[in-house]
Amino acid sequence: MAQVRLDKVRKSYGKLETVHGIDLEIAHNEFVVLVGPSGCGKSTTLRMIAGLEEISGGTISIGDRVVNDLPPRARNISMVFQSYALYPHMTVRDNLGFGLKIANMPPAEIDKRVTEAAEILGLGPYMDRLPANLSGGQRQRVAMGRAIVRNPDVFLFDEPLSNLDAKLRGQMRVEIKKLHQRVKTTVIYVTHDQVEAMTLADRIVIMRDGHIEQVGTPSEVFEHPVNTFVAGFIGSPPMNQLDAVVKDGKAVLSDGVAVPLPSGLAVGEGQQIVLGFRPESLAPKGHSLHTEDGALTISRPVTIAEPLGTETILFVEMGGKDVQGKMLNPRVVHPGEELTFTLDLTRLHVFDRASGKSVRA
Repeated sequence: MAQVRLDKVRKSYGKLETVHGIDLEIAHNEFVVLVGPSGCGKSTTLRMIAGLEEISGGTISIGDRVVNDLPPRARNISMVFQSYALYPHMTVRDNLGFGLKIANMPPAEIDKRVTEAAEILGLGPYMDRLPANLSGGQRQRVAMGRAIVRNPDVFLFDEPLSNLDAKLRGQMRVEIKKLHQRVKTTVIYVTHDQVEAMTLADRIVIMRDGHIEQVGTPSEVFEHPVNTFVAGFIGSPPMNQLDAVVKDGKAVLSDGVAVPLPSGLAVGEGQQIVLGFRPESLAPKGHSLHTEDGALTISRPVTIAEPLGTETILFVEMGGKDVQGKMLNPRVVHPGEELTFTLDLTRLHVFDRASGKSVRA
């Protein structure tokens, strides 16, 4: 069983601490994505699990072994890097089998594992090509194949799709998901792209400044962000966040708009809060996902319209800021055109402004 456990894991470079005593448990066969902005500590955490970075404190366990002092080759992990790291003078076949050859594995077993990996990843037609004659997506599949042949306990992916264009990234996300379903092993995946995180993960670990902000399923972190950072990071477009003051059970914005709050919230009269709602909760009448009965109705001129085919993102001013809404079944909307919007009051998020933490009912 390839569970991975981090207990109070820290990383320091001299006096600078970059990972601050994080705790995390990853189950056998689970696909966990570490996500966060650049410099948040996610790649450093992955490299500590791999043994490529020494830890400054705490323990890392893979299965029932503490691996703090084990070299990477003794941890039975495979890592796929952003840069592919293929040998340019070797064919695809030789790239796939090189690590096994170095480990003195019998040729028959090498051939068997290479053939199986090539079949899983659809590399059969390219086995005699050099990396220079492959597309970016094909090279990344070779890099994944080289990891597969080792039959590792844990796969580690360090931003493997960031060098690909948008179309290839979408295709490779599907390939990686299929790979996990077929190989059935533990995967720890690092990305700064929250779309990758949402589409690939069983659970998402959201990091900031060397701390874990929230761990949960894609649905949990989207529907129930624990603070304003998670709320703004997860979701595309991101959640709208407006400063407000609680008055008579309503969130009063700087422009005087009073938004009724859900009953039972732990907020006091006069408390300064942040009111959050996702773009799909704000829509022109007749173009929404939500039931418009009981929704708050406001009229606003559109400042910017971004048509995306099946929907249009609309920017309007509210609470002194530009907020985003979504129009389904879109039509042409011109800047300055005034529309009547409905705001779904059942999907509001409320955060304490001082701490940034969610206020739950």
